[in-house]
Amino acid sequence: MLRDPYGRLVDYLRVSVTDRCDLRCVYCMPPEGIPLKPVSEILTYDELIRTVRVAASLGVRKVRVTGGEPLVRRGIVSFVRRVAGIRGIRDLGMTTNGTALSGMAVPLRQAGLSRVNISLDTIRRDRYAEITRRDALPKVIEGIEAAIRAGLSPVKINVVLLHGLLRSEVDDFFTMAREMPVKVRFIERMPIGCSPSEGYVSAAGIRERILSLPGVREERNGASSAAVTFEVPGFAGRLGIISPVSWKFCSDCNRLRVTADGRLRTCLFGRETLDLRGVLRSGRGDDAVADLFREAVRTKPQGHDLCAGGDVPSPAEPMSRVGG
Repeated sequence: MLRDPYGRLVDYLRVSVTDRCDLRCVYCMPPEGIPLKPVSEILTYDELIRTVRVAASLGVRKVRVTGGEPLVRRGIVSFVRRVAGIRGIRDLGMTTNGTALSGMAVPLRQAGLSRVNISLDTIRRDRYAEITRRDALPKVIEGIEAAIRAGLSPVKINVVLLHGLLRSEVDDFFTMAREMPVKVRFIERMPIGCSPSEGYVSAAGIRERILSLPGVREERNGASSAAVTFEVPGFAGRLGIISPVSWKFCSDCNRLRVTADGRLRTCLFGRETLDLRGVLRSGRGDDAVADLFREAVRTKPQGHDLCAGGDVPSPAEPMSRVGG
């Protein structure tokens, strides 16, 4: 069992399998992309499996596979199957942009994936192309539908709140939650990526919009959940808000992150990391990996120091490598 100095039980590991992505979202990277790590510096699947296995032996029960875009890495379905087979792992999810999900939802579900989060900031094709610099919205919609048919549950739609988001675009997502069994979650843009201190949009306005819906009811999530979720009568799905800036949830944080290039990160916004790759490739046994996890938990900060709308510290690495 991993418990930090502030009493938080750490049982959730987010694993970035690649720093590569097929989109170029304006808040994540410049049009030409970012310098990618050499393949030799990216953790192999065997190294990742070893990492998850050791983490599970210490009490980690939930794993989320992230990127970059995890579905661009070859062999991802086999990797998911291997993670799902690790003793102690009870919940296995993935965060994806959805562009390749339509043809992979069934294999991923059969491999043991439980749930999926799909990043989608607009349902307007022209706006999607503007935000992502790619014309891929139809593929993403097909991916959402395929995930539902495959039995992945829940299917969550992550909507980053951007400047210029139209009221009608918010209505589009309300309609999606009304018609489809998905959880649409509006997320305050975090200060990571391009121009990190610019573009902050509070979720307060969206919350007011949601609370104005007839019969809306706030649901209670688990203590470590980052989201506030709302049930609306007549909706097939749910609406939610994640406010890492205006209403931080550090007091209940239960997670660690493994970056694609093998750094163990204790806080999404922290600059301090531990050299997991070095330990994995040192020839030392699993006890050394376990000791690194224990050190990470011992040094996990009480919280971040983000302040809405002001200058904010940002990790030295881009989100595509950190894994969100």
